[in-house]
Amino acid sequence: MSTLDPVAFDIETSGFDETAVITVAGFAHDLGIVLICNLAGREAPDHAPLVATLDRHASTAVQVDFVNDEQALLKRITEFVTHRLDGDRHYLTAFNGETWSGGFDLPFCRTRYVRHGLEWPFGDVAYADMMQIVDRFDTGDHSDLVGVYDTLINEPTCDPFDDSEEAVDAFEAGEWLPLLEHNLADIERTRKLAEIAGRFIPKSDFSMKNLAPPDA
Repeated sequence: MSTLDPVAFDIETSGFDETAVITVAGFAHDLGIVLICNLAGREAPDHAPLVATLDRHASTAVQVDFVNDEQALLKRITEFVTHRLDGDRHYLTAFNGETWSGGFDLPFCRTRYVRHGLEWPFGDVAYADMMQIVDRFDTGDHSDLVGVYDTLINEPTCDPFDDSEEAVDAFEAGEWLPLLEHNLADIERTRKLAEIAGRFIPKSDFSMKNLAPPDA
């Protein structure tokens, strides 16, 4: 466990119904931040000042990729996983991304990959969900990402939203900077929790799973 570095993953979506799409996918890893933003056919904002603002918020360098639609976003996720995620060095993590009883991010992604006729990108990759691991800490009544983070770490973040549902409104309005700031804050929260867990939680309590399906 100590030889693996966490790569935090989080998505934003346009809602929760059957027509919802992924609007942002973010990764935070040892070498930097990667944010992939679905413009849904709209004009891209001025890239340089947006990245400069995000860089000021982030603990490491930020890369922002704008794509025109969800299929292009999924293909960029695949490229990141293929070229940047090393199964011998990294494990993927999220907060309620996939747990024994459900989760959100990975199930949502699976459905979108199926609907676009694309192959599942997370092959021989280990995964551990921070939601299941941080219960080894006493966080009081807090079980959500923000509450757990504030209890254990309590460092300021760049999150402009009080509620994740505000990310839906930001996408509809084309307010790209706050949408990206929200995703950046969540992946950095998740990665910092993973780093803390790696220092304090016994290796045997990391419920690692392999994300490769049996037919892969």
